[in-house]
Amino acid sequence: MPSSPIIAPTLAGRLALRQPPAGPPLMRQRWGDLLFMHWPVPPALLAPFLPPRLALDLHDGHAWLAIVPFRMWDVRTRFTPPIPGANQFLELNVRTYVHLDGVPGVWFLSLDATNALAVWAARTIFHLPYLRARMALARPAPDQVRYTARRTHGGAPAAHFATTWRVGELLPPEATAPGSLAFFLTERYCLYAAWGPRLYRGRIHHEAWPLRAAELLEFDSNLIEAHGLPTPAGAPVLYAGGPLAVELWWLQRV
Repeated sequence: MPSSPIIAPTLAGRLALRQPPAGPPLMRQRWGDLLFMHWPVPPALLAPFLPPRLALDLHDGHAWLAIVPFRMWDVRTRFTPPIPGANQFLELNVRTYVHLDGVPGVWFLSLDATNALAVWAARTIFHLPYLRARMALARPAPDQVRYTARRTHGGAPAAHFATTWRVGELLPPEATAPGSLAFFLTERYCLYAAWGPRLYRGRIHHEAWPLRAAELLEFDSNLIEAHGLPTPAGAPVLYAGGPLAVELWWLQRV
């Protein structure tokens, strides 16, 4: 059978996703102390990591590979109060950007987290490649964040991450406006997941990211290389983000 034509995302479609979907969210949480680290890479490098039907979401002809460390707190479902010991933890993901039928979203290569219950739930309910890790977050100075991680998940490739960054000034509106690179990289309102041959889309809602400039003071990581990918060339595009309230909905098969 001939394959369906690829429908590329439009700016209007990206903006429409900023509206929350119908119905109450499954989960609410807050994110902060976040760093977006992005590298442009050739699309052919990441295409083998995608399931059938998903296409890479490109900007200026480039695919984008990212590492995103952050802190999560006030985590709860709409059915339960916050669970002590599981309502706050650190997370670290490796991701790229994809689309299906013109709907853009995030595709995760891996997600490391400190909380075993959260790892189990995300793998079971959301079919996401979560892995257990030991992590720590510190503040060497009021405007600095230091984040360290070492993967402990049995059977997963060993990986480590140690990064310190300085948080700078709030970016001006024109730097994060729709159509900008910052908007493309950070304003993502869907995630995609696969379970065997089945493909799922999950909606996410939050206000626009309050993005700040960021400067790397230390970077030591093999998270990308643990996937068999080469070390990205050049300095990453950096944005510091948060805090931000986030809502997540049930996965829907697509």
